[in-house]
Amino acid sequence: MKLPCLVVALCFGVGVMAGKYSRDVNEPKSSDGQKLEFRIAKLDQVWNKANRMQLSPVRQSELHSDLKIQEKDELQWKKLKVEGLDENGEKEAQLRRNFNVILAKYGMDGKRDTRSLESNHLKDHDIKEGDTFEDPRLDKLWNKAKSSGKFSSEEMMSLKREFQHHKDKTHEYNILMDTISRTEEEIHKNEISALEGDTKEHVLHQKHSDLKQKMSDLNQGFERLRKISREGFSTDSEFREPRVIELWEAAKRANLSDNELDSLKEELRHFETKVEKHSHYQEQLELSHQKLQHVESLGDKEHIKRNQEKYNTIAEKTREMGYKMKKHMQDLSNKISREGLEHNEL
Repeated sequence: MKLPCLVVALCFGVGVMAGKYSRDVNEPKSSDGQKLEFRIAKLDQVWNKANRMQLSPVRQSELHSDLKIQEKDELQWKKLKVEGLDENGEKEAQLRRNFNVILAKYGMDGKRDTRSLESNHLKDHDIKEGDTFEDPRLDKLWNKAKSSGKFSSEEMMSLKREFQHHKDKTHEYNILMDTISRTEEEIHKNEISALEGDTKEHVLHQKHSDLKQKMSDLNQGFERLRKISREGFSTDSEFREPRVIELWEAAKRANLSDNELDSLKEELRHFETKVEKHSHYQEQLELSHQKLQHVESLGDKEHIKRNQEKYNTIAEKTREMGYKMKKHMQDLSNKISREGLEHNEL
């Protein structure tokens, strides 16, 4: 009897096929068999377009992380839709807005990106040589901090990260303003039915609420920068990274109990370590890219190949860490909002 051998052979074959299926067959592929980066066609198209645009390595990595978050959210929404849990289309509209924000953020929305320079939503001034953050208020604070002599070189780096974060948040606010303006124009046109108009009005109301919250966050963020620029960093500061500080400030405003805040503080410490690790990889990615460019200019094919492989490895790791970091931030933000809402309802 050779049955045991046959069973072993079959089990081994199934195991191999299962592994192959999970690794290869289950990966999204195009009609010609090429592996796709994303399972959703429009996201894959955006990624391919970005590759042709030759974004900087760090910016390309950031885009990849944003698209992965968008993919996760859209796949989750499709399950909700099948279960009938998005009847008013609010989640769908939010996803569409998030996608439009990504396109605008990386200059792929089909128009020249002048928001950070010409938008009068938050600022209206000519860019002068020496301006760092494209906002006269930020530039004034930054120059004041630089000349004060109260910051060490390490503190100046931390402060610059906070200023850059505020600039990025301002840019996101202006993108949202543009999105709302376009939605309002659609509503006032006669091209949509009354039912669609009601739905869009509801979505628009939600967008205005988001806008109001973002403006409140920006104002509080600017006041924090002004205080730091005037008084320096507090010796008992809980966190260093701007995104973590923003979450902690939101948590303190959310009417949470002391035990909940202590628990969240510990989680934020772990998150801050993740943010710092991701920043380190971004720096390594930029350095690796510079080295690759230098090697390419020398023309040694073997040397180029080794550096290209090293660069690809760092790029993949940076994208992976970027996605995990942004997903963690998304989860923390949702958790703070949810728990704060529950306390307010009690």
